[in-house]
Formats: sequence, C-alpha cells, structure tokens
Amino acid sequence: MIPLVTLKPLNWHPHIAPVEVETARADQLEAMKITPSNKKVSDYVRTLAHDPQSYVARTVLFNAIMYVDGGLDRADRELGALGASMVNGCKYCAVVHARRHVQLTKNEKVVSALYFDKPATLGARDKAIYQFARRLSAAPSEATKEDVAALRAVGMNDVEILDLIHAISIFGWANRLMHVLGHADSGKS
Repeated sequence: MIPLVTLKPLNWHPHIAPVEVETARADQLEAMKITPSNKKVSDYVRTLAHDPQSYVARTVLFNAIMYVDGGLDRADRELGALGASMVNGCKYCAVVHARRHVQLTKNEKVVSALYFDKPATLGARDKAIYQFARRLSAAPSEATKEDVAALRAVGMNDVEILDLIHAISIFGWANRLMHVLGHADSGKS
C-alpha cells in the first residue's frame, strides 16, 4: 500500500521585483485583471506584468488551455500539467497542480503514487496520461503514433488528446519561465 502524501503550498520568490499595484501604470493594472485561474494577483502575476502585452497574451492562452469548459476533463489536464512539471523539475508547479488534481478528484491516491514513484500502480487512464506527459516533456520529438494510440486505448478522443497535448506543452514553457524568473521554497528560508 502506498502512503498518502500531503503537499503543502510552496512560496515563489521572484528574482525581478514585482510591479507594485500602488505604483503600477494603467496598462499594467488592466493586464493584472486577467489572472491565471481568476483567483489573485500573485507575485508571479505582478512580475509578468512588467510587460503587460505579453502577460495578457500568455494568460489568455493559459486560461483557454487549462480552464476551458468541454473537451478533456479538468482533472486530466491537471495530471498532464503535474507530469510535465515533475519532468521539468518545477517543484512549485508540481505542487500546485498536484493539489488541484486532488481537489478535483477528491482523492490523493494518484498524486501519492507519483510522489512515491509508483506510477505502475495507477489506473490505465491515469497511467497513460502520466506516461504521455513524461514523454512529451522529456523529448517531444520522440512522441509517436503509438503514444497517441495508448491514449485512444483508454477511451480518449482526438479533442481530449489535443487538449492534453496543449496542457502538457504549455507547461514546457511555463515551468521554464518560473525557473528563470524566481525560485520556490517551503517558506522556511
């Protein structure tokens, strides 16, 4: 039996001073109204707001991939993001998306299996999604039609597969952006 993991949120610390809301330009304030997951204006959002045009473009795309209705189930998108973040070494994103997966599924077993390096214990669908996320993140050019066939074999249709590819791929970029702009820790620094 795999023990259940409890993941506490990490803190992200920017290397570039975030835009201060009190002194932000009008275009920066307008850009910060569009946030990932529409939750809060974090240090990450305020750091990206230095370039409001690219921030808005990035966030609209991110939200369309991760939070759109229809297509791939949201928990499966989070599993793809988690797998990509683990391969890419982004502990901050891995914790965020592991916690979201648990929130959506109301079950810690999948996340626990991954954190204790026991992916073989996953159900067929979760295993196929996780393996595909790892494959695309480690070497995207090596993904094959057999990889896509494995997703179809667990019941995924073309729209769901495309949604999964988008979720995994945006984390190839997002993880690297987080790494360059700052670092994460448990807050005990």
